[in-house]
Amino acid sequence: MGFAIRELTSSDASELLALQHSLDEESAFMMLEPGERKRTVQQVESMIRGYAEAPNSLLIGAETAGKLAGYLSAGGGEANRIRHSAYLVTGVLREYQGMGIGSALFCELDTWARRAGMVRLELTVMVHNERAIALYTKNGFEIEGLKKKSLKVDGAWVDEYYMGKILQAD
Repeated sequence: MGFAIRELTSSDASELLALQHSLDEESAFMMLEPGERKRTVQQVESMIRGYAEAPNSLLIGAETAGKLAGYLSAGGGEANRIRHSAYLVTGVLREYQGMGIGSALFCELDTWARRAGMVRLELTVMVHNERAIALYTKNGFEIEGLKKKSLKVDGAWVDEYYMGKILQAD
């Protein structure tokens, strides 16, 4: 089954929100628990427009058979001191994992980031999310630190790694 990576537009708001709800339901690795995501379609439309208008932000999706199977957001900093940096969030539905979608999203991210003059990409990941850590490491991210007791998932404390990728040496 093939897929295409493309920038999301405000017309994708309903489908992106549905994708995020599905990811919240099927994965304990997302930030929000099932039912905790309260954004409306209109709020997601506005968020998508904000990403499109910001020169240091990107919102892309992986589409297969006319359906969003995953997404990646890179939110650039607004303050002058962090405009060179973007924080990432990504998710791929379980049924589409292992097809290369994650790698394709990160390849598109890398192309955009270099073209946009970004210097730093960063994310956090639960320390036991080995599959995601392997994807991030394969795409040039390094573990930079540990956030102890960063999250409480199903009543248990979870540590997270800070991971980053430097695109420009100076």
